[in-house]
Amino acid sequence: MPLSRVVLYVRDVEETARFYATHFGFRVTRAEGDRIVELVPTDGGAILMLHPASKGQRPGQSLVKLVFDVEDVEGFCRSAAERGLTFGPVHQADGYCFANAKDPGLNAISVSSRAFRLGG
Repeated sequence: MPLSRVVLYVRDVEETARFYATHFGFRVTRAEGDRIVELVPTDGGAILMLHPASKGQRPGQSLVKLVFDVEDVEGFCRSAAERGLTFGPVHQADGYCFANAKDPGLNAISVSSRAFRLGG
């Protein structure tokens, strides 16, 4: 059974929705009366559900990292920087590379070419 939804608890739902729409191409959807905002990927994959964080939740306290598959990590990072999202250094791994950043709610995110490495 494939993973279809991931809940992110965030302080500023609107800012976080803009972030993922701008930098990763998600389509923002809302149902009237629902406090959860859904971010639907335009090219398939899991839906991100933005849920308002409770007063007791600290930003970034979850041990979750969202990883986005991109073939050209360095190129993606350059393009993201032009739109205001700065990634840390590009790291070389076993046949692929990746870079890390944070979303507005301090949730860890990464772009990785792991899905495109030779041999799968």
